[in-house]
Amino acid sequence: MADITKRLFLSHFRGSPTNHVVHLRRGKVAHEGTGQAFWFRPLSAVLAEVPVDDRELPMLFHARTKDFQDVAVQASMTYRFIDPAVATRRLDFAVDPLTGQWRATPLEQVATLLTELAQQHALTLIATLELAETLASGTAAVQERVAGGLAADERLAETGIGVIGVRVVAVKPEADVERALRTPTRELIQQEADRAGFERRALAVERERAITENELQSKIELAMREENLVAQEGQNARRRATEQAAAARIAAEGDSDRARIAAEGEAERARIATASNAERARIVAEADADALRTRSSANVEDLRAVGAAQAENEAAKLAAYAGLDRNVLFALALREFAGQLPEIGTVNLTPDVVTGLLSKLANGAGGAAQGAGS
Repeated sequence: MADITKRLFLSHFRGSPTNHVVHLRRGKVAHEGTGQAFWFRPLSAVLAEVPVDDRELPMLFHARTKDFQDVAVQASMTYRFIDPAVATRRLDFAVDPLTGQWRATPLEQVATLLTELAQQHALTLIATLELAETLASGTAAVQERVAGGLAADERLAETGIGVIGVRVVAVKPEADVERALRTPTRELIQQEADRAGFERRALAVERERAITENELQSKIELAMREENLVAQEGQNARRRATEQAAAARIAAEGDSDRARIAAEGEAERARIATASNAERARIVAEADADALRTRSSANVEDLRAVGAAQAENEAAKLAAYAGLDRNVLFALALREFAGQLPEIGTVNLTPDVVTGLLSKLANGAGGAAQGAGS
């Protein structure tokens, strides 16, 4: 809206680029246009301000189809004042010179006018269409009819209003009717879904059957292979038993031949050994007899030589003792006697013992001398 500043008896008006201002003074145009700024006297000035920007007008109204079904039309419209000077003469856009506000509600009047005109054209068209046709092609048809009707309306042209565009967003029936209309399509969709499910199940059953058949075929193939394997194993076992029997027979024959040959060899060796042993025994006996005769002769000669040597030895001893003194003989006898005594740890000599011993030694030495003299 306009910005008015009061200074004593004068006021200053400052407009905007989107508002067309008409300043009348004494019935004549003093200022006119957009973006105006001027001084005026409130008591003698008449001001009118018309917006020249694009305006949006939403609309929602009900209509009835040819088959008596109620539908709701949701649309919007874009308009503007293409001739603001004419609009100021046809509609009340007067501005209070003190506050800068409209004295009336011109935009509401224009919105009512446009809504009624659009509704009239839409109702006329929808009344000739059935519900299904209206829902199928009603949006484009209603938009075309409303836009054409408003463009050709003489009143809007005389008022300086131009319709830039019309948009029909939706044409909807009542909620129950809409659900009823959706039911066949929903059923068709459900049937398609069921059919797809049945086909999927049938395909699954078919695949399962194919898998089962493949498994059975695999089992049959495995059984046949197992049968062939068992037959081959039996044949191999029979062949193995035959080969083993033949090998055992050959081994038995070989063992028998070897035993026979060994027995013959043992007999031959025994015969040869018997003959050899008898011959060896005879030779050994003859050798033993010769050796015995030789040893006997040698022993006799040896005994004779040993006896002669011992006799000569004794004779030499006696000859050696014959020229010795008595005391020497006594000492030699004492030495021989000492060699025959046991080991003595401690000897206690008393006069009686020494006297007896000396007497025994003297007697012994005397007997020995007598024997030697004889």
